[in-house]
Amino acid sequence: MNLSPAGLALLKQSEGFRSRVYNDVAGFRTIGFGHRLNAHEDYPDGITLNEAIEILDADIAIAEAAVKKLVTVELTQGQFDALVDFVFNLGAGRLASSTLLRLLNAGEYSTAGLELLKWDHSGHVEVEGLKKRRAAEYQLWKEAA
Repeated sequence: MNLSPAGLALLKQSEGFRSRVYNDVAGFRTIGFGHRLNAHEDYPDGITLNEAIEILDADIAIAEAAVKKLVTVELTQGQFDALVDFVFNLGAGRLASSTLLRLLNAGEYSTAGLELLKWDHSGHVEVEGLKKRRAAEYQLWKEAA
């Protein structure tokens, strides 16, 4: 299973495109469609939309692989899309250690889906953009169930 066009649309809408390096809500150096820069990466002249799409494709592949590795139960396309977006945004480590994953792998799909909505903070601050993103992920989760 791979990220669907609906999942990709959510991810792109949530991240937005920026051709120049910026600090995301958590303070990480980021570029393109939410690509967190590694220590060795630098784009002093920015990137084009095509370059951003290439980077995005690679980042999505990493998120997809993490979901496939961590989830041990069958998923609908919407559930897979929601989890790939979640991992893209927060990282595989957050999913791996989450109540969401524990409930999901126990077959508690409905309760696990609701866990998505709890991930709307950066530190101790609720972030409106994250609240909207989690709600959109939850919609994907529910629609395909």
